[in-house]
Amino acid sequence: MLALIAGTGALPGAVAAAHGGTVVVCALEHCPPDLPVDRTFRLETLGTLLRWLRRQGVTEVCLCGSVTRPPVSLARVDLWTWPLVPRVLRALRRGDDGALRIFIALFEESGFRVVAAHEAAPALLPPVGAWGDVPAGVVELARLGDTVSDRQAAEDLGQACVLRDGNVLQREGVEGTDAMLAKLGDAEGGVLYKAPKPGQDRRADLPVIGPETLRRAAAAGLAGIVIEAQGVMVLEQPLVRTLIAETGLFLWVRERGA
Repeated sequence: MLALIAGTGALPGAVAAAHGGTVVVCALEHCPPDLPVDRTFRLETLGTLLRWLRRQGVTEVCLCGSVTRPPVSLARVDLWTWPLVPRVLRALRRGDDGALRIFIALFEESGFRVVAAHEAAPALLPPVGAWGDVPAGVVELARLGDTVSDRQAAEDLGQACVLRDGNVLQREGVEGTDAMLAKLGDAEGGVLYKAPKPGQDRRADLPVIGPETLRRAAAAGLAGIVIEAQGVMVLEQPLVRTLIAETGLFLWVRERGA
């Protein structure tokens, strides 16, 4: 049986729908997902959650959706979570990649196989190709995006940036891609580049785009979006194609380095 440790956004619902089988949905109480939840928890009760999942017959866990880091109160830590506290606190002091590696290890050491969202829902990864017309000059911008992605991985920053005329207009921080686009202002002719960080554990936090990304990109005047093939999930793909046709944007699903 699969358990989703679900955050906010459309990804948990898409994974649950694509999985087809029985799914147990768990969520941090401060990050409710957009689907019914079987059990909420706090980091202070993580050990109890692990025991509960085993009793439900869960064998696989998928971490999906967006979460924010909650404060941890040692006064609220329960009996089964005390042994995990040093590692939980260490995770919260690290960047996203480091934190996720620690939480993945905690689930694995408790006997669960950690399943990537795209493993549970492989159709979310579109094949190589162009949706819409990709203008000349985007190849060079995409290669610049590869370089920026390498730098952002070294700094444990976000997975996206906006490029134009050989320059970096904006780099994604902790706020996420949609928030970055919302504050971008006029970036007429620019391109959104999005890819996983080189070396990241792809079982968690694989990048995602969807209809809202297209809408915000269009509002900022961007020409289109470049994503790494097999590295970025696309939600609600029929609607994304419709928005591409309506806005004139393009989506290029590209192999890194192409």
